[in-house]
Amino acid sequence: MVSGLKGQGSKQLPYQPPRTPILDPRALLLFDIDGVIRDVGGSYRRAIVETVHHYSGWRPDPAAIDSLKGEGCWNNDWEASLELLRRRRQELPASLAGEPFALPELEALVAVFGGFYFGGDPEGDPAQWRGFIGAEPLLVEAAFFEQLEEAGIAWGFVSGAEPPSVRFVLERRLGLADPPAIAMGQAPDKPDPTGLLQLAERICRQRSGRGLGAGAPPVAYLGDTVADVQTVQRARRALPQQAFLCLAVAPPHLHAPQRQAQRQRYEAQLQEAGADRILACTTAVLAAMEELLAGG
Repeated sequence: MVSGLKGQGSKQLPYQPPRTPILDPRALLLFDIDGVIRDVGGSYRRAIVETVHHYSGWRPDPAAIDSLKGEGCWNNDWEASLELLRRRRQELPASLAGEPFALPELEALVAVFGGFYFGGDPEGDPAQWRGFIGAEPLLVEAAFFEQLEEAGIAWGFVSGAEPPSVRFVLERRLGLADPPAIAMGQAPDKPDPTGLLQLAERICRQRSGRGLGAGAPPVAYLGDTVADVQTVQRARRALPQQAFLCLAVAPPHLHAPQRQAQRQRYEAQLQEAGADRILACTTAVLAAMEELLAGG
């Protein structure tokens, strides 16, 4: 589990006593974090843009990042930044003398990316961070997770974000006590289903005393990328005796009225990848779960 935030930050919420978790839940609902729990359009995505610009002088627009993410294999934002640089260099006119810019080593790119995103030591005091992470709007409130518990739905998080970033949003921003979560480096990157299966197994045993498989409660995953949808599809193939539900939502930057056409195309990609239900927003998941559990 992700726990143990360091330091005292200005964004810390008032302490909320942990609610006694329900036992023998009707279902288990796991969440992606970026684009589902928080809006990262001005943080992680902005860090991609500024990292690419740092090395190439070019700032990819949101559509270019959406297109890359739609391929389903660029869930890691460091790798996505490097791939955008690689493609940009290939697209530049051949008439340019020599290499227009050199591709960085991944380790160097990670340091530049972290400077934009955290703006300080990721393992240090969050109060000292001066990066884009400080401007992430939340898409849910802590009470949302109490509503899930009241509905008999256990929950957790499977994210590709760095552990300090995951701790920051879940524990400091939302005030969740020791939330069950898997972050970057704690399991293979999505769409590999290992992290989802490991966390679902852990929660299922803690809550109901039995593991995944026949007779276990259904496991749902809510994400915002094709890679998230593919993660559930691969989990189904890895454990066919377990019931899985694949839920998806378009990331917040596509919900602006002027981007309706782009959102529809993005949602069509999610559905084509195998999403069982496309949601209008994260908080709509409770009603969707009730309908799906009732056989709708």
